[in-house]
Amino acid sequence: MTADAVIVGAGIAGASIAFHLTQAGAGRVLLLERESSQGKGSTGKSIGGVRAQFASEVNIRMSMYSIPVFAAFEEITGHESGYKPHGYLFCATTDRHLDYLKTNQARQHQLGLHAARMVSPADIAAMAPLLRADDIVGGSFCPTDGFVDPHSVMTGFTLRALDRGAELIRAAEVTGIAVANGRVQGVQTSAGLIATRVVVNACGAWAAQLAALAGATLPVEPLRRMLVPTEPYPGTEGLPMIVDMSTGFHFRPEGRGLLLAWNDPSETPGFKTAFVPEFIEKILTHAVDRVPGFIDLEVNPRRAWAGLYEMTPDHHAILGPAPEVEGLYYANGFSGHGVMHSPATGRILADLILTGSTSLIDANVLSVRRFSEGRAIDETAVL
Repeated sequence: MTADAVIVGAGIAGASIAFHLTQAGAGRVLLLERESSQGKGSTGKSIGGVRAQFASEVNIRMSMYSIPVFAAFEEITGHESGYKPHGYLFCATTDRHLDYLKTNQARQHQLGLHAARMVSPADIAAMAPLLRADDIVGGSFCPTDGFVDPHSVMTGFTLRALDRGAELIRAAEVTGIAVANGRVQGVQTSAGLIATRVVVNACGAWAAQLAALAGATLPVEPLRRMLVPTEPYPGTEGLPMIVDMSTGFHFRPEGRGLLLAWNDPSETPGFKTAFVPEFIEKILTHAVDRVPGFIDLEVNPRRAWAGLYEMTPDHHAILGPAPEVEGLYYANGFSGHGVMHSPATGRILADLILTGSTSLIDANVLSVRRFSEGRAIDETAVL
């Protein structure tokens, strides 16, 4: 079997890359999925948030490209994205946090994100009257932020790519990458050998292991994140994603209930995918502190789940060619932003593979070389 490009990992990032490559007429594109179905990795475990309220220029630009794609997804792909522009509301409880939001927003406005605005404590109380707001000094809000259905987006990208001639091979685990004279020659899989000159690593938390098969080093490691859905709770329909900057606790509507999230600072890297029941008490402590009415929240531990972030040292993605191996490309290390930046990721990778450059961002900024060259990026707006 031969292919013009093989994408390893058919989650939302891999699906977007396949979509954009086939849109550009890249030839025969193969998507490899080691599971029997797509979305069993980070895509299916995501909270689904999409936002442009970031601190770094490259993340803002990627969001500003991606969010309009989600809004027009059905027109673009023929399938729904589930995009709900309920907004993200960041609530600051210190002047330092407020100054931080103002600094970020100045950069966002400079880049054209004029919908983002600062909000007063009175504004926040009106937008989310359920919050305890006695210590809130202000915040920021962007109405085009919101959430999508990650599985629907992945499926839409995939099906449109298949319509254009791409092929999805399930239950195909990659066991080796053939390299000769510093260049990719093919991919060995449990389904057989595929001859190709282009391999895209879209393996999520398992990205470093795939890179190692080609003799490359990739600074990506898994970090567990846990999410807690609640039973139905009245009065939360239409709320934005609310972020309590004092603790990092955040939540959004999910059906008739809520989806609660908090990044436990005691969590350590590793392939830990089991949900820890004790986490519920921790997150509910933060939830009740910010929303006293949540003392009545009902949670079924059996509905909670854990997933893996794919973390880089600077919490930014690694996109583009591997310096050690010609023909190997990275779409990895999204550090929790893989779903929201999936449209931009597909566009950037397709551009780099087919033309060697992209107009969407300065591709050098997200090159893996930045770590060895001392160019790590400062992104503090990480949830």
